[in-house]
Amino acid sequence: RLKQGASQALIANHFNFLQAAHNADPLDEEESGLRHVYDSHKFYGYAGSFSDSVVQQLRAMPEVAYIEQDQIVRTQETQKSAPWGLARISHRPRLTFATFTKYLYNPQGGEGVDVYIIDTGINIGHKEFEGRASWGKTIPLNDVDEDGNGHGTHCAGTIASRKYGVAKKSNVIAVKVLGSDGSGTMSDVVAGVTFASREAFRKAKAAVEELANKGSTKHKGSVANMSLGGGKSRALDDAVNAAVDMGLHFAVAAGNDNRDACSYSPAAAEKAVTVGASTLGDERAYFSNFGKCVDVFAPGLNILSTWIGSERATNTISGTSMASPHTAGLLAYLLSIYPSEEFNPSFDSQGGLLSLTQPQQSFVIPSSVYAALQATLPRWISSFLPVHSLVTAPIPHDKILTPAQLKKALINLATPGVFSELPDQTPNLLIFNNATTS
Repeated sequence: RLKQGASQALIANHFNFLQAAHNADPLDEEESGLRHVYDSHKFYGYAGSFSDSVVQQLRAMPEVAYIEQDQIVRTQETQKSAPWGLARISHRPRLTFATFTKYLYNPQGGEGVDVYIIDTGINIGHKEFEGRASWGKTIPLNDVDEDGNGHGTHCAGTIASRKYGVAKKSNVIAVKVLGSDGSGTMSDVVAGVTFASREAFRKAKAAVEELANKGSTKHKGSVANMSLGGGKSRALDDAVNAAVDMGLHFAVAAGNDNRDACSYSPAAAEKAVTVGASTLGDERAYFSNFGKCVDVFAPGLNILSTWIGSERATNTISGTSMASPHTAGLLAYLLSIYPSEEFNPSFDSQGGLLSLTQPQQSFVIPSSVYAALQATLPRWISSFLPVHSLVTAPIPHDKILTPAQLKKALINLATPGVFSELPDQTPNLLIFNNATTS
């Protein structure tokens, strides 16, 4: 990674040096040389295959922040069984026979929100997506624009599908970084993150311009889900944090090794929402990572969702990979219904959360003016006027939540004290959509 603030002239000189040094001492392999360039405003760097001599020369250059060896990352899934997750996130108490199949939600949840699935791809032709799934980019070299594994399609279904999705009106966009075997390189994953970040930034800028020119916009924001993980990677954590700083709301899987999530990436990225997996019986799933780097838990054992192979295929799998899309879906859901009576958080000047809902503000109509209206209008019209105390102003629709604000609100909205036993420093919080009062 290159240091933030490096001038364009310095960066150009760096790449000129890189090319000359590589030409003087090339590697004898097919993919030798520069592979990716990362440019997402707050994260600038590149990836490639270079000789040890070239790498040592690069380490000595003052504009270089650090150099990290590439590694393999994998999907996060473990086993199979039956669905239940949607119902759990819409009820605070433990599920019963009366509630375990009932998902309560706002039917407009997800509308106007794009969710980037950084994974194995998406079966975009699946009927459950109702035409709301599209292909963004395939990062691995010489790979195809399809999900040959199923993992990404499953995650996308938990976020946005008609039957299995948390935010049923959201759009899902495939960013393929892993192959059909569910693995890929860390450098490709970083490239996928920067692609999603740039696209989200572009759409946010266009929405601001549309709002200024037309007075309204349908775009409500962008979310990313990354249900994958590998060893600790400063580059990946930095890329995720930079994406969040640029306005992309991010959910990531805590990992499936039953260990401290802080030892894995992107689980350790502090600005993302890191998600552990819970069970139907409100226990931490036996495989779920834990610790202070976990922010919340979400359903992750025996989750039914969309799959590959046909337009109606489904599969039941488990993992923190399944918990993270529940949370990404909830981020999209909350973004889309904000601001509303159901979800309208307020913050102080230092960014502290004051409340999760706010009463609607009254129109500035004095009682004397309201009385005059009733007196002067024909009786058949004035009889339709509401009681003065009930006249309220509509909540403005040009407000936006930053990723830091939405993360804080989601954590505060979560149901506390659900789990009877957790490892030290692990938050006892289960995500909740605020659709029920109990």
